Amino acid sequence: MGKTAIVNIGTLVSGDLATGELEADSVIIDKGIIVAIGQRLDISDADLVIDAQGTTVIPGLIDSHCHNVLGDYTPRQKQIDFLDSYVHGGITSVVSAGEGVHAPGRPHDPIASKAIAIAAFKCFENFHPNGMKVEAGSVVLEPGLTEDDFVEMVKHGVRFAKYGMGDYADPTDGKDDILRAQKHGLCVMSHSGGASIPGSSPIDHNVLLYLNPDVCGHINGGTTSLDDDGVARLIHESNMALQIVQAGNLRSALHIIKLAREAKALPRVCIGSDTPTGTGVMPLGIIKTICELTSLGRLSPAEAIALATGNNAKLFRLKSGIITLNKPADLVIFDAPSGSNAHDALGAIARGDIPGISCVIIDGQVRVTRSRNTPLAKRLATFEVVAAEEIHE
Repeated sequence: MGKTAIVNIGTLVSGDLATGELEADSVIIDKGIIVAIGQRLDISDADLVIDAQGTTVIPGLIDSHCHNVLGDYTPRQKQIDFLDSYVHGGITSVVSAGEGVHAPGRPHDPIASKAIAIAAFKCFENFHPNGMKVEAGSVVLEPGLTEDDFVEMVKHGVRFAKYGMGDYADPTDGKDDILRAQKHGLCVMSHSGGASIPGSSPIDHNVLLYLNPDVCGHINGGTTSLDDDGVARLIHESNMALQIVQAGNLRSALHIIKLAREAKALPRVCIGSDTPTGTGVMPLGIIKTICELTSLGRLSPAEAIALATGNNAKLFRLKSGIITLNKPADLVIFDAPSGSNAHDALGAIARGDIPGISCVIIDGQVRVTRSRNTPLAKRLATFEVVAAEEIHE
């Protein structure tokens, strides 16, 4: 993998909520890592030069609530290559919400739950659809998991746990298992709101405050949201991450953003899609949520992008998500869509128009040029291969 330079950047969004936009027009990537950010950098030794044509560059989007199972196939919607298609929506990483949740014939015994999580982690460690990073290995917590089970899972790469879909008689019964998972370093996401699939139970704010997971999954509903008073209590009486999803309740999402901003709790808010589910497969799920939270929720475009990039990275303990030195080069180049009154991508987002993607880069490699899923961008990035460099379509 050679050195890549991105030049003529109009706007560079860091993905960091506190930083916002960066004063730079160039980014240099070497061996998949960002090695330089600045103005008019020396690109004489670049193997590939990408001219952003004055458009916007952001970190690759992270979907923090994805229902992958195994491979690039969703049993829930019976579609193949959905993860590949999500890359065309600017999503460079997804976080598993528990592979066992949608596994056909899902068993509820602890050994099977452990085995599914370990197998998923090991499979996706080697399988990257269209370069995507699938942060897999999310154990669905079930009664009967032992201390030794958690030790074994961590040893084999499991880093996440999902609560709320297990075979507990009462939602509060899993407190000890959540504590055990957290003790072993797993990031625990809990279901919240109404029941989403047969076999799951509603989980309200009182249960969540008692369980104290790391992440309140789909706080705006998956698809039925928590009530407004419950949301307020979670914001003010806990430190858990507050996940807003595309497959949830939009009115609730906007209310959550308002309350979080007033409580200075935006660093705890993150974005996921909660797909594939009954809502469907949504390659543009994350970017659509960014547009909605900006155009209707009074966030700036840079703030909304940070919720889907840097915030997700911090809250789910990922390496990517922010454009800074020595971070993986997961990047998206996009612009206002053709026909929009906006002049650039951030202006389009502020209007609620989905931008047009002209390049997606994962670990320094170009994986998408003109997206097959977004509208056509007004300005398209161009590519000059100075030395042999593979561009993946």
